[in-house]
Amino acid sequence: MADAGRAELSVADHVEGVRRGDRAVLARTITLIESRAPVHADKAAAVLAALAPAAGGSIRVGITGVPGVGKSTFIEALGMHLIDAGHRVAVLAVDPSSTVSRGSILGDKTRMERLSREPRAYIRPSPTAGTLGGVTRRSRETILVCEAAGFDVVLVETVGVGQSEVAVRSMVDAFLLLMLTGAGDELQGIKKGVIELADAIVVHKADGDNLDAARRTRADFESALRYLAPATEGWTTRALTASSVTGEGVAEVWETVDEFVAATRQSGAFERRRRAQVLDWLRSMVEQRLVGRFEAHDGVRALRPEVEAAVLDGRLSVPAAVDRLLERYES
Repeated sequence: MADAGRAELSVADHVEGVRRGDRAVLARTITLIESRAPVHADKAAAVLAALAPAAGGSIRVGITGVPGVGKSTFIEALGMHLIDAGHRVAVLAVDPSSTVSRGSILGDKTRMERLSREPRAYIRPSPTAGTLGGVTRRSRETILVCEAAGFDVVLVETVGVGQSEVAVRSMVDAFLLLMLTGAGDELQGIKKGVIELADAIVVHKADGDNLDAARRTRADFESALRYLAPATEGWTTRALTASSVTGEGVAEVWETVDEFVAATRQSGAFERRRRAQVLDWLRSMVEQRLVGRFEAHDGVRALRPEVEAAVLDGRLSVPAAVDRLLERYES
């Protein structure tokens, strides 16, 4: 095999390295998958096709929450619990990106110091690059690669800033929402839509002087959840408390995920969701490919400045501009 640290890897190098759990090759394979360069598209597709038969065996859990709720510390505590229980854990820690530079801080790995040192854990911080929903444009493919590498639990951390979390729901089995006590009315808009997608609500930082308030908040959520339709067919959304400092409640959170998986597998909802996610992935990739081809089309690129100037000057309506660009693309 080619030297993973220097030479360019072949499709076979990528596949073999991922399958045997080579972390350097795993990192390079995810980088290949995430690349926007057209020259990498065919190789990435070939690698994914070869890895697909080995994927699908993990429990995929989405974790979201408002900034300051402690997602990274909770994920580290949960990850350590899972490793102690014999699991192999991959964490896709998605960082917010600058809308100007497309760069990101990628600080989640440094905030999970204990977990990042564990040989049975793998943390992949990736920039969102402006993707709605707080996940990268290649999160589904990254999950597949991690599964093929033998990780049986994949935790997907989202930005959690109030953007649509439907994207997360469409690629995970269970969805956890972390909440704080006394968040205030200013966060109600963020809570409302996401709560309806959650399979469990975890009131975090339930320790010290905050313990009683956390328990009251949990009770409030339990009452409110009675009036909401469950996010998953045949499952009643639960409210829990947990502390990443003391470890209290962390095991209960995973027990809830285990019960969720068992219940949904028995009812058939688990398989139905996975099948629906594959179709959603298909549609999403078709859209991405079409947009990419449209933007790379020589005729569209030549006409675009003229059309955009006409729109800005008021000489052309937006629908008419769209029609002109599509006509040029289709001609």
